[in-house]
Amino acid sequence: MIGQPSLLVDQVRSTAQLNADTPPVALFCPDRSLLQSTMLEAKDQAPVRLNDPTLWIDDSLVNDEWIALEQVPRFPVTNPATSEVIGTVSDMTVEHCREAIDRAHEAFKTFSKTTPQFRADVLQDFHQLVLANKEDLAKLVTLENGKSLTDSMAEVKYAASYLQWNSGEALRLYGRTIPSSLPGTRNWTQLEPVGVVAALCPWNFPIGMICRKVGPALAVGATVVIKVPAETPFSVLALIELARRAGVPPNVLQVITTDTHLSAIGDELCTNKKIKKISFTGSTRVGKLLASKSSGTLKKLSMELGGNAPFIVFDDADLDAAVGGALASKFRGSGQTCVCANRLYVHESIHSAFAAKFAAAVDAMKVGNGRDEGTSPSHLGPLIHERAVAKCVEHVEDAVKRGATVVTKQRPMPSRGAFFNPVVLADAPQDCLLTDEETFGPVAALIKFKTEDEVINLANETEFGLAGYFFSRDAARIFRVADALETGMVGVNTGVISQAVIPFGGIKESGWGKEGGAEAILDFCKVKAVI
Repeated sequence: MIGQPSLLVDQVRSTAQLNADTPPVALFCPDRSLLQSTMLEAKDQAPVRLNDPTLWIDDSLVNDEWIALEQVPRFPVTNPATSEVIGTVSDMTVEHCREAIDRAHEAFKTFSKTTPQFRADVLQDFHQLVLANKEDLAKLVTLENGKSLTDSMAEVKYAASYLQWNSGEALRLYGRTIPSSLPGTRNWTQLEPVGVVAALCPWNFPIGMICRKVGPALAVGATVVIKVPAETPFSVLALIELARRAGVPPNVLQVITTDTHLSAIGDELCTNKKIKKISFTGSTRVGKLLASKSSGTLKKLSMELGGNAPFIVFDDADLDAAVGGALASKFRGSGQTCVCANRLYVHESIHSAFAAKFAAAVDAMKVGNGRDEGTSPSHLGPLIHERAVAKCVEHVEDAVKRGATVVTKQRPMPSRGAFFNPVVLADAPQDCLLTDEETFGPVAALIKFKTEDEVINLANETEFGLAGYFFSRDAARIFRVADALETGMVGVNTGVISQAVIPFGGIKESGWGKEGGAEAILDFCKVKAVI
């Protein structure tokens, strides 16, 4: 729990004391007054040393105050690298969720009327505060998610980029003037905020996914009820505290932490008439349930769901570049990302050479606690829990049984935590489990192909369509294959595709709607025609 700071101007929080080498951040409050930086008094109860100990928060946000909910059970949060409990948070109920929706609904009445410039300034201040506190946020992500500090730091910067991008989008909410076919009549359109948004976010990018949803919502003047992932609440709670300090008005952002009441709260968010939009990142199975339950109130939906990304290496590819791209795509976050390469198709003429180079690079990766000194992009942390480890084991055993060969070295596993050593499988068949299911772990299966037409058919032979990748130096082939792949995003000669400036999202059963780019803002707006 943290001590309560005094409010300096209206109900806007002060900034935290910044590192000595970080310049002060100028924040703006509703009357646009400049606030001086100050440190909040708090007890350093975090299981990790933070530069600003007030960012360790295990209370609940109620009416813009962090309070301990009395007579509410708490659920434990564990470090997947050690299996140790790092803290507990409130197991909030449907009643808490309903109250949060009501508060967000009331806040929308005034927040939706704020000026675009005000919202742009708040988002820009939020962006600066996230960067100023990036070390603390990265430590919290690594503590509860397990990814390396390098990966966590990259996530924090990635998250901040969505706040910065959307601060500009707040000023670009353009309508259109439309020539009329009726004499004496003028037509125009205007963009208006959709209303209260329910944001259901995953544990694999706890800060990144929140900012991808909250950024455009705040830009247009929508309020948000955030269902926090039970596995990674502390980084999200710290992020929301920074949003308050940045001047996000009271009750605009609501936070729900829950474990045992997840299904009931999901039902409430889907059926409550005051919620006008659901933004969900997660599995296709859960996405379908949410879409079905939301149909009764015809909510606006954006769904970023499961993937089964193909990664194609053609015979004319730069082999070293392809290996580097495969490492970046397959093993980021220990393979626990929705855009991870899941099926690696390698032309038969270069399959052996690619397998040898790729396996050697994977063997050089370190596996261990993400907090270990000297962690780097080649450092793999644990998986989120033992169920994820069991799925990786199942996928490897199934592929080997069907003829695949493990080409990476055996090595000892850490004695504690949900670890799984990365595996590269050569000569994997097309009909194994991992070609049909998203592995979500550090298992790379190499599948041979002969022709371009054959591999396009194999790549598209899935109900998913989130991301796809291919490597080729043939200019004509680049256009053909980019056109032919049935995915929402295509990486050409790169294994890293996600950016704040591009529309992120899939097709088919990988969902619909976009996060990022100019397209994302429209998912949080209503288009009104005025005649």
